[in-house]
Amino acid sequence: MAGILAGAGLVLAMGPAEAGNKPPRTVPVRLLALNDFHGNLEPPTGSSGRMVDETGATVDAGGAAYVATHLKQLSDRNTLKVAQGDLIGATPLISAAYHDEPSVEFLGKVGVTASAVGNHEFDEGYDELRRIMYGGCHPVDGCSPAGRWKGAKYSYLGANVIFKGSNGAAERARGSNGVAEKAEKETLAALNGQNAGLTAGSLRALLKDYGVPALPPVTVRWINGVPVGFIGLVTQTTPNIVTSEGVKALEFVDEVKAANVASGLLKLVGVKAQVVLVHEGDQVAAGQSPDACSAQPGAGNRIATQVDPEIDMVLSGHSHQAYLCTVTDPKGVARLYSQGGSFGRVITKVDFQVDVRTRDVVRSSVVADNQVVTRTVTPDPEIATFVQNWKDRVAPVANKPIGRITADIVNTASASGESPLGNLIADGQLAATKSGGDAQIALMNPGGVRTSLSYAGSPAGEGDGVVTYGEAFTVQPFNNLVQVITLTGAQLKTVLEQQFTGGPNAQPFNKILQPSSNLTYTYSRSAAWGSKISDIEIDGVAVTDAQSIRVAVNNFLVGGGDAFAGFKDGTNLWSGPLDIDAFAAYFAANPSITPPVPDHITVVP
Repeated sequence: MAGILAGAGLVLAMGPAEAGNKPPRTVPVRLLALNDFHGNLEPPTGSSGRMVDETGATVDAGGAAYVATHLKQLSDRNTLKVAQGDLIGATPLISAAYHDEPSVEFLGKVGVTASAVGNHEFDEGYDELRRIMYGGCHPVDGCSPAGRWKGAKYSYLGANVIFKGSNGAAERARGSNGVAEKAEKETLAALNGQNAGLTAGSLRALLKDYGVPALPPVTVRWINGVPVGFIGLVTQTTPNIVTSEGVKALEFVDEVKAANVASGLLKLVGVKAQVVLVHEGDQVAAGQSPDACSAQPGAGNRIATQVDPEIDMVLSGHSHQAYLCTVTDPKGVARLYSQGGSFGRVITKVDFQVDVRTRDVVRSSVVADNQVVTRTVTPDPEIATFVQNWKDRVAPVANKPIGRITADIVNTASASGESPLGNLIADGQLAATKSGGDAQIALMNPGGVRTSLSYAGSPAGEGDGVVTYGEAFTVQPFNNLVQVITLTGAQLKTVLEQQFTGGPNAQPFNKILQPSSNLTYTYSRSAAWGSKISDIEIDGVAVTDAQSIRVAVNNFLVGGGDAFAGFKDGTNLWSGPLDIDAFAAYFAANPSITPPVPDHITVVP
């Protein structure tokens, strides 16, 4: 059933079950949703700080103080504020230096009540996520300047995150450290708000064939006398895109299966108004209005169309796109499928009515609008002060010069897939691991190169061409370890083959590893998978299948991240510095850096 696109957003058409019925007595509910905030407390810069609005104009957007103002302007007594994950992780130094406590505190201050976990919530591992959720000082770095961390004020949800292995093993995990018990207690508290009388034993029995949740799968919020249930989901590809060590105890199951189990829990206690918050989404055509349904059906659409018909809307994230779509549920009834960009540049506003008798959403009443967070409003003074305080705390580290560049060094891929900045980072990692790790080459995952280095000076006043630690950290914000493993020449070729769609463990899209300048090879666009790579050379010498090669990569790749499973076959693991420290050391050793020429990979038809 098609939706009706209007200038102010999207309105769902009437479903067949509602046509001709007596108008129900209803109460209004408004949802305001954020996704993929990534700790952008300060207004993001460059293309990350611009957004196409409903008129087609490109405007400056984002920044916590502006988000707060827009949320206040859009809120009324009927409002609940929610999010779809990646609120933290891959964040600017102002947040990352304090393990993202400032960002989580900000989101609590503006009233977010529930969020799905995103893959980046697991960047520092499951244990660190639990600390962010429930409080306590960091086990290594201690308390931040703000004192002991009190925990998130909102609920983090992950219905498809369960403990790995048999139920018995997970039960033993519960007994040993109580991690499952916390998720269980939160879930029971949410469900028993309906006076359902569920016990821990009955909940375990209901989930016996599903597994033991590692995070609360659902939460319920009452508003205007009716309950609204929220189901949180994260992309099931999470183990491939975070460091494996941090999630080794967890399993990320199919999102649809998990959503349907969670929906059943809500139905069991009479919660009929159900909203999925999912950290998975689709791509769009460039330059579209944030209110357009330009999403190209993919992983997000599969979830939005296949989850239980009881679920009334699917608010998504992960792909950093803005769209408002109407899809049909398995019974053929229209439901909303949306996403709100990234970095705090868009707030998704959803208005709907809930029937007070059935406690279900009247689908035909759903009206959605993606509101661009413009900077033409007055920034919220309390949040502006809050952000400035954290900026002042981190300034001595952020503004410290670490080197110079002679021109912009961009992370934009060349025709071969390599970029000048990717090559530079790989060279830095090779230099940092030659002594101790005996590294011969280095490879860097392109997704870890988050932004470009600009020659122009910043407002901090460091001057043109000066690179500060804060700028370098923005390029590499993950604090990954640089490690060295031994691969044979044949295994290196397999890893390079895994850059391309086609074989086992291959990407759903081409993802070119960034090579150090002493590694060259050729790939063929048309050759079959397994035969795409040829002419591998190190320092101009051809690589043989049998030779051993010491390869520097970050621990994300060592664990098979980005589906590069071939790295897991590496032996003789050696751990070196953090990636950001290797980068800073390379600048110290090379005071004036010229952009590398990305010509190490030759492409043939």
